[in-house]
Amino acid sequence: MSFGELGGGLRPLDGGWSGETFLAEAGGERSVVRVFADPRHHPQAAEVHEALHRLVRGLVPVPDVLEVRRADAATGTPALLVTEFVEGVRGDLLLPDLDEAQQGSFGRCLGEIAGTLAGMPFLTAGTFADKELRVEAFALDLTEWVESYAERLDWSPADLEGLRDVAADAQDLLDTVTRVSLVHSDLNPKNLIVDPETLRVRAVLDWEFAHAGSPFADLGNLLRFDREAAYVSGVLEGYVAVRGGSAAEALELARAADLVALVELGARRTANPVAARAHDLLLEIARSGDVHTAPEGSDRG
Repeated sequence: MSFGELGGGLRPLDGGWSGETFLAEAGGERSVVRVFADPRHHPQAAEVHEALHRLVRGLVPVPDVLEVRRADAATGTPALLVTEFVEGVRGDLLLPDLDEAQQGSFGRCLGEIAGTLAGMPFLTAGTFADKELRVEAFALDLTEWVESYAERLDWSPADLEGLRDVAADAQDLLDTVTRVSLVHSDLNPKNLIVDPETLRVRAVLDWEFAHAGSPFADLGNLLRFDREAAYVSGVLEGYVAVRGGSAAEALELARAADLVALVELGARRTANPVAARAHDLLLEIARSGDVHTAPEGSDRG
């Protein structure tokens, strides 16, 4: 089914903040249409998405790609990606109602996915430049990263100094990891379609921010806000079952790696509720000096 056959039968899908994802229904079939209308998108964003789906297929569950189309500047038509509609429940809607045993089982499944992605190597860290997944290298130092966002954070000198100290310690730890891997970069229950009966993940969605980076970045994302003890233990168990090492070491590295995302999100705290929540967590981390500081109102993992 081509995009042209979808006609006007599009309705926005819940769950994201971009407003660019739609459910399409035509001829009794349903599909998901991602429109890359924001000019900040990479010119080959749709093609990079499709390439990432091909890269991970068979290793982690992703929807089938039905059509990909580049932007047409002449007509003003944005790029788009059409994928199959996968039945199931978003993980963030499912997790709050799970008992401890279910949290552990669900967490293990998610940890295995993060561990699988962390085992897909790249030679250098960077963003993906094209549909061949050529990497445009970047060097990221957390202390420099914090300085680049200091003005936008608009914190007191004491809070900024606390964040600098935390970032310096985290960077020392991250420097012990020399390997680079595929990073989904938004791997959390909201972007997972789950079978509500088996708690197995049917689809990992939204690869917009994928890049080559820390093997612990996705693990940090999974554990950022969801701190229920059984869930955290399950995620760590699943990750180390795939990647090896100890759960304690993986957690330390995950919290350190997640500071990169927290700083970027916190600096645009008015953009959406997730960014606002990340800002508040980052501020608590800076004031406590502890990367394991839990979000307000959550159980400590």
